[in-house]
Amino acid sequence: MSLEPLGERFERVGLPAGAVREWFSRTLMYGFGLSAAGDYAPFPEAAAEALRCVGRYRLSDDDVDHVLAGFGELPAHPDAAPAMRALADGGVRMICLTNGAAATTESFLARTGLDSHIEQVVPTAAVSSWKPPARVYQHALEVLGLPADEVALVAVHAWDCHGAARAGLTTGWASRLEGGYGSIFTPADVTGADLVEVAEGLLALPRPESLTSS
Repeated sequence: MSLEPLGERFERVGLPAGAVREWFSRTLMYGFGLSAAGDYAPFPEAAAEALRCVGRYRLSDDDVDHVLAGFGELPAHPDAAPAMRALADGGVRMICLTNGAAATTESFLARTGLDSHIEQVVPTAAVSSWKPPARVYQHALEVLGLPADEVALVAVHAWDCHGAARAGLTTGWASRLEGGYGSIFTPADVTGADLVEVAEGLLALPRPESLTSS
């Protein structure tokens, strides 16, 4: 999802449009922090609390609801559809593994026409944890019924690729969000300027023996 359109809703409740990135980073931080402590909060709750904090706890409940309702209108990044088409044409199955609410992701996929490529949405809520602990990716493998060496995670966050790599998955990282891949993280197997380049790179990788022999 492209979060930039939420900037208009931020401005309507008295926050600068540029605060969207701070808010989303804080949302992730809250989710990560609770998971590290052995606790869990669903994405909507963490997002609402992070928004209240960014607003210095001056926003009303209606303000918070107004901003978060914008998730129902967010567009897809322009590289998502062509990347998915390339992977589908290459015979690759796809799911969405999300820290967010399953219903929100499913609605987004249907609204943007991306649902035709996605088998199912797998929320991390099923294991009461946000990415990137290994158990989250292992849950996705169980849902798919595949071993780690036959599955790749594609992301725009280096920390997400790091977590997936620790769980044994192949990883593909697009640079359009972070600009560079942090040296503290396990390197991604494939990198690209956008999702299309990453998809092409993944398709060019040697297939596991279990796939090439089947």
